[in-house]
Amino acid sequence: MLATAQFMVIMDTSIIAVALPDMQDQLGFTPSGLQWVFNAYAVALGGLLLLGGRLSDLWGARKVFAAGWGVLTVGSVVAAAAGDAGTEVVGRAVQGVGAALLAPAAMTLLMVLFAGQPKELPKALAFYGAAAPAGGTAGVFLGGVITEWLTWPWVFIIYVPIGLLTLALTPRLLPAVPGRPGGLDVGGAIAVTGGLALAVYAIVQAPERGWTSTATLLSLAGAAVLLLAFTLIQRGVRNPLMPLGVWRTPDLAAANLAMLLLGAAWIPMWYFLNLYVQQVLGFGAFASGAALLPMTALMMVLMTTTSGRLIGRFGTKPLVVVGLGVLALGLGVLATADPGGSFVADVLPGSLISAVGMALVFIPATMAAIGGVAPERGGLASGIVNTTYQVGSALGLAAMTAVANSRGGDRLGDVVALTDGYSAAFVAAGVVALGGAVLAAVTLGRRKAADRADVALVD
Repeated sequence: MLATAQFMVIMDTSIIAVALPDMQDQLGFTPSGLQWVFNAYAVALGGLLLLGGRLSDLWGARKVFAAGWGVLTVGSVVAAAAGDAGTEVVGRAVQGVGAALLAPAAMTLLMVLFAGQPKELPKALAFYGAAAPAGGTAGVFLGGVITEWLTWPWVFIIYVPIGLLTLALTPRLLPAVPGRPGGLDVGGAIAVTGGLALAVYAIVQAPERGWTSTATLLSLAGAAVLLLAFTLIQRGVRNPLMPLGVWRTPDLAAANLAMLLLGAAWIPMWYFLNLYVQQVLGFGAFASGAALLPMTALMMVLMTTTSGRLIGRFGTKPLVVVGLGVLALGLGVLATADPGGSFVADVLPGSLISAVGMALVFIPATMAAIGGVAPERGGLASGIVNTTYQVGSALGLAAMTAVANSRGGDRLGDVVALTDGYSAAFVAAGVVALGGAVLAAVTLGRRKAADRADVALVD
């Protein structure tokens, strides 16, 4: 059930991919505004994950896990019933709130179940991590099937029966984890979520307003002030969302930086590749879902069958460095896409190379981030690494959308201009991935996963 939660959280990001053009047509999204179907979810999820982890500690992981599913189900109803762009964004944000509650609670339950089992923990984390690409694979395929033969609201409606069934089974299948007394850092939660949302909004609006316009500079300054306030709040409150001492954990900061840049490169690749397939190559909804399936299926297979063994043999650092480099290579190949191209020549090679890169990075970087913390801080470390990935995803997509639109990515119907814009976004994302590889090579330590597990037992 815990892996299923991870599966559904990630599926909620990928299942919308094929439906985006239909949503744009029917709900009136602008080319730059369309990204908020993803970003509203990512910002709410990333901004509230730490709060979700803290609530899991205070109220008990199983209770928060169930509450998260309830909120996610409500958000799905709102998103499915939306008749305009604004309501759709609200529904997606509510879904993100639900995911922010259930994801860290699921990780806390996982860490509790495998506490004292250092040999089994990497296997459990690999299985849990593999649920992410499995969700991505299912989301892409189901999104194509649903959009082709039903209508786009059904990509959200399917969450309703799943959510209700999960709520019914949770008390029977998951152990009750008692909460711990303590306070709730509401001010910190407001500051970090507001700062992240304002930063994404500033980057999204910058191409129209101008990067040096007063509105853009004020928005960026406001985001910086809120994020600084969050840091100061963490220093001053008795029960912070993110105790700053956790950053003394070996490799936590370096691994989170790698995850930040991974999200900033991977999600724009997935987003613009889907648009290229539909808006340039002219694929229908089902064909688009099928076109992205080899990439996500390869990721799932590699994570399931090879990640654990590679981590045990080489450690996490080489995999993160090489994986980000391979992802950069795949993005470089995708950047050569042609307006009159084909799936075999312009989509398949670059997407498969990128999938190999993602598969090499995701689980090792997660292990590097959480492997050195004590079991009782597993939820916090998980919340931090998931936050950085979602923040990187939202900021990266906002930035790459600005890059794409500056090169013609907003000229619907002009396949040459669209291709130029999407290629520019692929190049920029590739630079981010390559920069991530260099930084990981410099900052990550060389200890293997087993060493981190031993540290977790004595921390």
